[in-house]
Amino acid sequence: MSTPVAQPPTTGAAYSAATATSPGGFWLRSLTPLQRRTLFAASFGWMFDAMDFLIYTLAISRLKAHFGFGDGTAGLLGTITLITAAGGGLAFGVIADRIGRVRALNFTVLIYSACSLGAATSQSVVQLAIWRALLGIGMGGEWACGGVLVSETLPAAVRNKATSIMQSSWAVGAILAATLAGLFLDVLPLGANAWRWLFAVGSLPALLIIWIRRRVEEPALWRTRRDAGETRTNPYRILFSPSLRTRTLLACALTSLLQFAYWGLFFWLPNLLARPVAQGGAGMTVVKSTGWLIPIQIGAFIGYLSFGPLADRFGRRRVFAAFLTAAALLVPVYGRMVSHPTILLLLSPVLGFAGHAYWSMMGPFLSELFPTAARASGQGLGYNSGRLFGALAPYVIGVLAALPRVGIVSALVMTSAFYLGAAALIFAFPDTSRMELR
Repeated sequence: MSTPVAQPPTTGAAYSAATATSPGGFWLRSLTPLQRRTLFAASFGWMFDAMDFLIYTLAISRLKAHFGFGDGTAGLLGTITLITAAGGGLAFGVIADRIGRVRALNFTVLIYSACSLGAATSQSVVQLAIWRALLGIGMGGEWACGGVLVSETLPAAVRNKATSIMQSSWAVGAILAATLAGLFLDVLPLGANAWRWLFAVGSLPALLIIWIRRRVEEPALWRTRRDAGETRTNPYRILFSPSLRTRTLLACALTSLLQFAYWGLFFWLPNLLARPVAQGGAGMTVVKSTGWLIPIQIGAFIGYLSFGPLADRFGRRRVFAAFLTAAALLVPVYGRMVSHPTILLLLSPVLGFAGHAYWSMMGPFLSELFPTAARASGQGLGYNSGRLFGALAPYVIGVLAALPRVGIVSALVMTSAFYLGAAALIFAFPDTSRMELR
């Protein structure tokens, strides 16, 4: 696989290399109004995506009590959502290549918002599973559309920093989910149906669509390819052509390792904090565990924002591998400190920092691997084939945690091996950082 030659940035003619490397947020002010609105739209879509997915993980204990299911079923419901998210990402990648990034993004936000409201009406585990499965379709599709939209609209020189901002909105959504869960489940006197109100709030992101439809435009690069008729080509024929086949398969393998490690760890982390001490957990209430989960997401937010500048300074692949190695080392330490609340609190932002920052690479990285006519499809396939494999993680960890000789902490530690595997695999790819899209 040859290393592509980086070209001078052409997106946004007035944008200079000096602006790209300027300190602080000056580069943000140098973007055009359309570029800033595009970044805003993709970031808020991703933020609400995180909120709607994670309110389930925070409400697991209430749902288990209400419907009477155990850890295996709880993990299975998470796995179902991640499987359909993979399907949504694959489907909306193709849809975004065909009808446009902005239009596809609106559809994804509408789907996950409506299905969160639908989940609030569930009268059985089967109904809950159906609504969460449908929500996953919108959740998976949003990233494929929003990530490509940012990469194609903003200048190549700031792609790492811009997608770090977009990715950081996941942490904001997670903090929002934790805050809402504490409020609705433990503070407000809503009784046994408190979780329904929590899910109902997840429908509010649908209002974002109204703003996106009026203020965000399709990327000029995609419009040019559409007018030339290139977007009518089967994108998978491009992705699995002789020149791209190896790159496509490697991207799928990399994201598979990442997704298994991430969802295996962070899906079950709230449950680790809320699990009784006798079962290997910290024995916290939802409100109390929020005091540990929010620092994790604050660390994640800082990590997301840090990745872009660090990657520009030290090289994207090396920074990516360093974060994954740090996460692999921190997981067993954090798990063993579960009975020491003070140490756990101090470690939480560190785990959040190392365990999330690397995701800021995936948007620009996948966008640079594929041509415009198949970019959203390639990003959807690369990311969501990994999510399909990662969907096994909540169930596998849940089953292992239920084994008497394993337990939740030891089950979580196995994710370290997947982090280390991804850290090694990144060096099989060329360094495409900040290259001009084609």
